[in-house]
Amino acid sequence: MISWSDLPTVNATLNATSAVFLGLGFGFIRRKNVAAHRACMIVATVVSVLFLISYVTYHAHAGRRHFAGEGLAESVYKAILYSHTVLAMVVALYLAPVTLCRALRERFDQHKRIARWTLPIWFYVSVTGVIIYFMLYHWYAPT
Repeated sequence: MISWSDLPTVNATLNATSAVFLGLGFGFIRRKNVAAHRACMIVATVVSVLFLISYVTYHAHAGRRHFAGEGLAESVYKAILYSHTVLAMVVALYLAPVTLCRALRERFDQHKRIARWTLPIWFYVSVTGVIIYFMLYHWYAPT
């Protein structure tokens, strides 16, 4: 059984999984393998939704964890965290849903136009989520 204290690791794993499938999906569409691209992007979407559910659940029960680093480490952490948070909201509330809807409606020209923005931003959000986890829970964890 997973405890509340395990959820940050689960969340980082979900973020990393999303990044892997985003990368695979990009590779598949570059090779014109639409079916594999579609499957990877659906997996990335489902994993990201699971992440969001897990993230909200964890923070509703555990609250906010404070970063223990100081100086340059704290500045780097905050820069990553703030950019991650703002871009995650943009992806979750607009870019991903619009990109997905355009693909499902087979409006591929419109899908391609917005996906050029969605993919790198979503990938950044997924990767920085993992970096934030390591900075917060491992590299600069309170002793």
